[in-house]
Amino acid sequence: MYPESFTQLKRAYASGRTRPLTWRREQLDALRRMIAEHGHDFIAAETADLGKPASETVLMELNLISAEARFVRNRMGFWSKRQYKPMPWSLQPAQGWTIAEPKGVVLIIAPWNYPVLLALEPLADAIAAGNAVCIKPSELAPHMSALIAKLVAQYLDQEAITVVEGGPKETGELLDCAFDHIFYTGGERVGKIVMAAAAKHLTPVTLELGGKSPCFVDNTVDLNVAARRIAWGKFSNAGQTCVAPDYVLVTPDIAEALAKRISVAVTEFYGENPETSEDYGRIINDRHFERLLKLLPAGTVPPQEPSSPLIKAASAVGAAAEMVGRRINVGLDALASRKAQQAPGVIDSAGRLVCGGAVNRETRYIAPTVLLGTQPYAPVMNEEIFGPILPILVVEDADAAIRFINARPRPLAAYVFSNRRAVRLAFERRTSSGSLGYSLTLAQLLSSRLPFGGVGASGMGAYHGKTGFETFSHIKTVVAKPQFPDTLKLVYPPLDEFKTKLIKFL
Repeated sequence: MYPESFTQLKRAYASGRTRPLTWRREQLDALRRMIAEHGHDFIAAETADLGKPASETVLMELNLISAEARFVRNRMGFWSKRQYKPMPWSLQPAQGWTIAEPKGVVLIIAPWNYPVLLALEPLADAIAAGNAVCIKPSELAPHMSALIAKLVAQYLDQEAITVVEGGPKETGELLDCAFDHIFYTGGERVGKIVMAAAAKHLTPVTLELGGKSPCFVDNTVDLNVAARRIAWGKFSNAGQTCVAPDYVLVTPDIAEALAKRISVAVTEFYGENPETSEDYGRIINDRHFERLLKLLPAGTVPPQEPSSPLIKAASAVGAAAEMVGRRINVGLDALASRKAQQAPGVIDSAGRLVCGGAVNRETRYIAPTVLLGTQPYAPVMNEEIFGPILPILVVEDADAAIRFINARPRPLAAYVFSNRRAVRLAFERRTSSGSLGYSLTLAQLLSSRLPFGGVGASGMGAYHGKTGFETFSHIKTVVAKPQFPDTLKLVYPPLDEFKTKLIKFL
């Protein structure tokens, strides 16, 4: 099925139907109309898949898609024109320019955490550049996947824009096709698979991945404002945001105060019981839910009761075996530390629970959780959290924070809350991240004028606005030189002494 869909897209692109600016404008207008006329359907699908609040879907997804489509529509004509470049005097008389041409047939693979935004926002950029497009929504958000497939077929050109639903099998079949560009948003593990598949066809890729985005706070800022902005950035979409603050680095003098104020901000946003709040989401599936539970401090989550006597007996045997293994492999010091964690007021490597920790397996609810005093070697620091758990690590100063960040893979985002110019410049010049925010979180996503992308392990390439247009375009160089006068004869062979001296001079 999928090679046939790919063949159809190739045929549509080869016909030239996607190149005219009129076609691009029609598709972008239709995309905006689709968002406006089916906003409630998108909200319902996100609620069904993620338990996401309607306001988050509108603010962080639907509005951004419409804004991006409008932004590129109004500017793509200028971006598509010849861009003249000065030529060196040694080649005169001559002209040179670049022209943006579509790459061809492109594949967009979207994730589940922002399933409509990260499928349709890059689609707007790809359409603006004049490409035929195949969209692969995430199978982990099935309601949204089905809705995107249905509405794209209704509103957009079916011959040049198509949606393929399915799971890893279907994605693998798509990756076997020789697309002209692949745009993938998701995790590092699958990103490596996408890149390896693209290498077979020498297909260029854009990888929007993730990573552990740090946040540094010192004592020069208003802690109430910092706490609110950190809490909003971390706990929106239940922490399932690639640029959410993954952990906080804070100086000792304000660590306790900041943790408490983030806890207060959580209550301000979601009430005394966030489980009943209409503004707080849920974890996408059971696998991610159980993964997150393992990152909480020991004893925070009560064990799940086995469902039968046989399972209970097996669990008891397994628990005993696990304890023996710990004593053998970890050693007496680690065992003593684990016992100490059960005592009131004593923390494990994950840190002390400041707020949150409540869970509900039936609804996949994890309360906004703040941990203070997390150790660098804690399990919660060994992977991208991608959930509503915020570890706070105490560091000596900004230099220590920079060393800590630089010792780890480069993140998709970094945030700095400091009013010291020297501290800001130190983070700007000495750390590398996809984006850097001063005294805010997430906001770098909101402007079509700012490119968005990762670096190193957090991704490659970028999009949004003109950068997105260029990502899905080939920027072709064109040079023209008149036949008269034929100044190039001065460097034609045979190269006598005069020509040799002239070439050296040039």
